[in-house]
Amino acid sequence: MIKIVSTQQMRAIEQAANAAGLSYAQMMENAGRAVAQTVRQLLGDNQAGKRVIVLVGRGNNGGDGLVAARLLKQESDIEVVCYLAAMRSDTDAVYVSARDSNVALETVERDQDFHNLAKLVASADVLVDALLGTGVRLPVGGLEREILAATGSALQARRNAKSLGALEWVSSPRPSPGMSPQIVAVDCPSGLDCDTGAVDETTLSANVTVSFAAIKRGCLAFPGADRCGELVSADIGIPSTLPELASINLELVTAKDVASLLPIRSRSGHKGAFGKVVVVAGSRNYVGAASLAGRAAYRVGAGLVEMAVPESIYPILASGFPEAIWLLLPEANGAIASRGEPIAQAAIRECDALVIGPGLGQHKETAGFLRNLFRARHNWQRHPTRHSGHEMFSPSVVIDADALNLLAEIPEWWTLLPKSAVITPHVGEMARLSRLSRESVLAQRMEIASEKAREWDCVVVLKGAHTVISEPAGKTVVLPFATDALAKAGTGDVLTGYIGGLMAQGCASFNAAITGAFIHGLAGKLAGQESSTRSVLASDILRSTSESIVVTEPRT
Repeated sequence: MIKIVSTQQMRAIEQAANAAGLSYAQMMENAGRAVAQTVRQLLGDNQAGKRVIVLVGRGNNGGDGLVAARLLKQESDIEVVCYLAAMRSDTDAVYVSARDSNVALETVERDQDFHNLAKLVASADVLVDALLGTGVRLPVGGLEREILAATGSALQARRNAKSLGALEWVSSPRPSPGMSPQIVAVDCPSGLDCDTGAVDETTLSANVTVSFAAIKRGCLAFPGADRCGELVSADIGIPSTLPELASINLELVTAKDVASLLPIRSRSGHKGAFGKVVVVAGSRNYVGAASLAGRAAYRVGAGLVEMAVPESIYPILASGFPEAIWLLLPEANGAIASRGEPIAQAAIRECDALVIGPGLGQHKETAGFLRNLFRARHNWQRHPTRHSGHEMFSPSVVIDADALNLLAEIPEWWTLLPKSAVITPHVGEMARLSRLSRESVLAQRMEIASEKAREWDCVVVLKGAHTVISEPAGKTVVLPFATDALAKAGTGDVLTGYIGGLMAQGCASFNAAITGAFIHGLAGKLAGQESSTRSVLASDILRSTSESIVVTEPRT
């Protein structure tokens, strides 16, 4: 996994690496090479005659940009122009190397009205933003602010250009003129606060941000995350065993990480070998939630899924979900009644994973059912299986949606949770569970998820853009996905089913939460790429599950 750091932590890491023998100069060379490699990948195979503009600041970030410019000039047929915020000294090795490699140099001193900058932006295929680095303080001032503002104006003018003159395509989209350059940010977009995610109004929106050694926290917090585009983590030679880096417990999950966590499947396996999930869900007003969760558990590989639902919604669900086993529970006003608790208990004792919450509703009878179910959790124990060794064990549990809302009404509700439970609140549910405001949760998602996982002794999956997952021992991970394709009713039910299905196959709670959330985020991204993110439904996420797993599944 990739470490996520504050600016202070990054400075300490670089200082320690330098003291250990990796010089700042070598780190800058490696950083510049990573930027140059990213630019070449964006330009594709036919790079002859392409133009790259590099905005070069006064500090180390500008030095990274100069290294990238030199390497692009030396190693390709790309035309490279550096626009310097200030003339650098002949004692500056990276500046001299770029100049001696015939990189074209333009300075703000010779361009008082930014006319040359506007012309450069108008003709660029890629613009590299190496103006300001991670230590920026807002608001941005001085010449840097003027350069960013002038660049932004030139980009907007270019985007507004109409390649078809005065023609207006009314009933169908006009062909894209392809008028905007790709923007690559060096470590972070200039004007982004790398601790808070705040941005200056002049900050450019990058297509790609190349971060060095670790991802900066502000690149995963909004509004800054919106300016970063795709995140690339570049190895600049800092050893992963360096104590200052290795000790950080906040990490970004990658597909490679998830590949190592997916349960191994044998070709000789049968449905019992891949676990049984019981899904306690659904009510008259929320029929579809139960189906989405159960189908999701199957999609990630569970062998058996038993749906414990109010008896009146069974006819609606059964015709569209023929793979399920059904357990019909007594109901009150279309919701699970408290007298259904002994029936559910019997089913839970025979399963490997319990999913509870999607579409339950908040009827007082269901509240009683849930309260009695968890108070009798010691009855869930069953005899050993392939997952449990020789000791008695209880099924793994993931709790979502209305089950969380009902639990939040119980004082010290967390004392009712079984060991290693996973809860999957969105921001509103987390606010109710923690008795905090939504604003407080949004402002400190990583910190609050970590704190509450320890306090409640459970795995917390705090849903949202860049979902945060924490476990009681202190480790916290962040998902790389932020897409409005998942901003639809039912997508959370799919996530819950994924986690339960992975648990049933033997995945430990924290690993199941990470794996399920990654598959979910990637499936949302893939579904959004098929058409428009605004038109994606929860059922589309389910259809993208297989493709998402293929991306992460290790090859054998």
